[in-house]
Amino acid sequence: MSITIKDVEHVAKLARLELSEQEKQTFTEQMNAILKYADQLNELNTDNVEPTSHPVPLVNVMREDVSRPSLPIDKVLLNAPDEEEGQIKVPAVLE
Repeated sequence: MSITIKDVEHVAKLARLELSEQEKQTFTEQMNAILKYADQLNELNTDNVEPTSHPVPLVNVMREDVSRPSLPIDKVLLNAPDEEEGQIKVPAVLE
């Protein structure tokens, strides 16, 4: 597979980028070099390699969900910019 200047122009248009002719040429060469480098992976023998979603096993690293008392409402409202009837008052977003 090879990247053409037309491909670079298409991607630039999608990204709403305006490229000079020199930049188009440079990006075409760079993208082709990347594809050539990635194509080296096709030379690897992967017949006995099982497909995986991650190279190392993953485990959930989150802490245990433990119920505990929350802050008292009067302490929470101390940090609020405005308060009304025991609730944080915010500017209206709908008319």
